[in-house]
Amino acid sequence: MSEPPTEPTGSEASRYPMRRRTFVAAALAGAAAVPLLPGAPALAGSGTPEPVAGGGDLGPQVKVFDPSMGDIQAQLDAVFQQQESAQFDDRRFALLFKPGTYQGLNAQLGFYTSIAGLGLSPDDTTINGDVTVDAGWFDGNATQNFWRSAENLALVPVSGTNRWAVAQAAPFRRMHVRGGLNLAPDGYGWASGGYIADSRIDGEVGPYSQQQWYTRDSSIGGWHNAVWNMVFSGVEGAPAQSFPDPPYTTLDTTPVSREKPFLYLDGDDYKVFLPGLRTESRGVTWGSGTPQGESLPLTDFYVVKEGATAATVNAALDQGLNLLLTPGVHHLDRAIEVKRPGTVVLGLGLATLVPDGGATALRVADVDGVRLAGFLIDAGEANSEVLLEVGPEGASADHSANPITVQDVFVRIGGAGAGKATTSMVINAHHTIVDHTWLWRADHGTGVGWDVNRADYGLIVNGDDVLATGLFVEHFNKYDVQWNGERGRTVFFQNEKAYDAPDQDAIQDGDIKGFAAYRVADSVTSHEAWGLGSYCNYTADDTIRQGHGFRTPVTEGVKFHDVLVVSLGGKGQYDHVINETGGATSGSDTVPSKVTSFP
Repeated sequence: MSEPPTEPTGSEASRYPMRRRTFVAAALAGAAAVPLLPGAPALAGSGTPEPVAGGGDLGPQVKVFDPSMGDIQAQLDAVFQQQESAQFDDRRFALLFKPGTYQGLNAQLGFYTSIAGLGLSPDDTTINGDVTVDAGWFDGNATQNFWRSAENLALVPVSGTNRWAVAQAAPFRRMHVRGGLNLAPDGYGWASGGYIADSRIDGEVGPYSQQQWYTRDSSIGGWHNAVWNMVFSGVEGAPAQSFPDPPYTTLDTTPVSREKPFLYLDGDDYKVFLPGLRTESRGVTWGSGTPQGESLPLTDFYVVKEGATAATVNAALDQGLNLLLTPGVHHLDRAIEVKRPGTVVLGLGLATLVPDGGATALRVADVDGVRLAGFLIDAGEANSEVLLEVGPEGASADHSANPITVQDVFVRIGGAGAGKATTSMVINAHHTIVDHTWLWRADHGTGVGWDVNRADYGLIVNGDDVLATGLFVEHFNKYDVQWNGERGRTVFFQNEKAYDAPDQDAIQDGDIKGFAAYRVADSVTSHEAWGLGSYCNYTADDTIRQGHGFRTPVTEGVKFHDVLVVSLGGKGQYDHVINETGGATSGSDTVPSKVTSFP
């Protein structure tokens, strides 16, 4: 593909949006047309997009509803029937509801299905009914209810309580439940979630069998119980700090937060809202007038559809456009390169990036205010050294006033097919906020085995002043989290060690038995973390012993609060919780060993 002509960049380019679109279209000559949503003209030369029934110009995988439609329940049921048990399917769906009131709906969500309102506030779009996740497909076990989401809706549950029985990678954001919320499957089978943010639950939240949960910057009418690890930050109505019994970790505020970007309707025009930065935040961002933040018209976005190449996408980025990733699986032969400050990369319907030939999926330069949100990265067959790189090696800029945010960005190695990656995510840029991620080396599915879907590291943090809120990292061959930067902070961490380690020697770290789930480098002098859990389930060799779940230098500036380890049914054991502190797990009783404060 020929290089696009030189075009103004930065503030100069922002004054010429139509010229940017024209130059991008010229650069993309011969590429597949990528039509925009209604209210945003197609790129010049692509022709007039033909609307697709139910999905506007984003195609059939995006279904847009309004209250006048009569077949909404039938369409919801049809999607659910396809996706209920489609754990490793390549279909993706975004169900979008225009502002208004909808009567008598039950939107059951299966895999790779996202539901969202299109108002500026959740209360603009009310469903008198439910948005339901249950586990009938898996005999009442919700521990594999991954990859789905609910966002920006008000619900009036038919029974008074909405059921949201999920596991990892299933965010519940910007929701208003005018009733209670049940986080367990029908009959209270196993459940292993989960994440709530910027939401108001008028009634009580009942986690019941949920093993762990993180709730951030929300308002709840009460919280019913706890199993192993329930963490709250900035939550009005949260239970008081009481770890280890019951295991509630409660922070009055969240140190720094900025909510996820979202698509909404302004009259007949689609826009993307970018919520503002908050420090020491508490409660929801909406409900008291216009929320803090800014809006971007969809004409500032390049809409990426299946078949678009990395060269196409990078040409659009180079011309100053943001990216809206449509539901689907997007193969890349090279990295998407995000270089411009303030760039937004927003996925709909769990849009999935697959790097082929050992490529990195996405790289971010050392620039302010980039927002990555709402997509899945699936490792390809050839090993990628890094799947997502935030900031180049040696990044040094101060981003404290306008940090990079990574939200609902998930990584999977194996499961959907053979995949390998040495490291899933590397954070080099200072002040980055990682707000809800699940980095998963698959323990089931296709292409799974100790050296088949090899992935040594989940998250490596080299940047300083990085904050993680809602960190789920599981099953990596070596360290799940390696933290090298100074003044890092984590609020909530959930981990399982690799099930398939063949024997003790395979996970030996020098003289130490097993790689820690979360390791702070010996050189670090300042670090703090709250509400962390690591579980072992060594199914290939249940005699394996893990020396500890957490490893850290012992210094005044490094502090851990409310930490636990668990042996799941006696499949392997921990000798200690953190370093040489905390008692060993023992037998098959699945009772945690806990440390309230370290050192």
